[in-house]
Amino acid sequence: MKKKSLLTFAAAAILFAGLAVSCNNTPKEPEGIVKESFGTLSTGEAIDIYTLTSTTGIKVKIMTYGATIVSLEVPGKDGLLTDVTLGFDNLADYEQNRVFFGATIGRFGNRIAQGQFTLDSVTYNLATNDGSNHLHGGVKGFDRVVWNAEAINDSAFQALKLTYLSADGEEGYPGNLEVTVTYTLKGDELSIDYEATTDKATPVNLTNHSFYNLAGEGTILDHELYINAPAYTPVDMTLIPTGELVPVEGTPFDFNVATTVGARIEEVRGGYDHNYVLAEGEGMKLAAKLKDPKSGRWMEIYTTEPGIQFYSGNFLNGRQKRGERVYHQHTGLCLETQHFPDSPNKPEFPSTILRPGEKYQSTTVMKFGLE
Repeated sequence: MKKKSLLTFAAAAILFAGLAVSCNNTPKEPEGIVKESFGTLSTGEAIDIYTLTSTTGIKVKIMTYGATIVSLEVPGKDGLLTDVTLGFDNLADYEQNRVFFGATIGRFGNRIAQGQFTLDSVTYNLATNDGSNHLHGGVKGFDRVVWNAEAINDSAFQALKLTYLSADGEEGYPGNLEVTVTYTLKGDELSIDYEATTDKATPVNLTNHSFYNLAGEGTILDHELYINAPAYTPVDMTLIPTGELVPVEGTPFDFNVATTVGARIEEVRGGYDHNYVLAEGEGMKLAAKLKDPKSGRWMEIYTTEPGIQFYSGNFLNGRQKRGERVYHQHTGLCLETQHFPDSPNKPEFPSTILRPGEKYQSTTVMKFGLE
């Protein structure tokens, strides 16, 4: 009996070990990156949210709906985390309120006049969703689609790779466009790398539409802003660039010396919502620096892009909120790295046309610190 019991125990142990090996073959998210459900869209699609945490304590949450930054928490002088972006508590609010909080924008960030452009002698008509103009990819831009996600863990960083295939004809654009957006959190830096390929010539202009408030609450009018730009692109009444590059010197658009956002905003019709022509330079360059003088928290933005859109949160109206934080006008601001608006209709602007055999590549880095 004793010998038989020992044999039975040994067999059970072997079976248990086999089951353990089988279970260990189940795919898991890399240790350190947390994957959770963020709910289900009205269309029935399940949305996941990933939490990345850096060695310095910065924490970013990104969801697969719109490849969107849901929150970005940064430590203050007291070591406590503060969410420095605007966003919603739940998926339903993102689906029902298209404010672009934290979203990936494409195929074309910003506006295209009359929703129309001509490329290689063919005229394309895009979805119009901003009066008569096309804005941020149309009615169903990249902010309104579900992305595939792959978590990447490394001893030095955490990253989330998101992919999406934009089909030929989507929102009126030509070509099947394969897009990859990779968020990488390393130390005090959050970088966003964009890549895309196409099988037909098409305009591409990708960006992120996060709204920032480095204090975590209140107005951004007292934030100090530096923009490394000698010129900007003035716009008409519908916010379409005129095609001119106008020097900022001596105007309310000059942030070459750090100035509070609210210092001259009353001199700008409707508030700031303008594209800045960044100082020329190869590769990554400093585009802007934002600082909250009360908390001492600052953010620097580096990019490979030729422009940056400064938007002072003019259309926030108190109907958007997260928890007890109500988002009124000028509660947050955007600094969207980009090519210039309406570039497909402005041959004098840097080209945004991607052709078969080419690869679209763009990188933007946000670096955080305290003073």
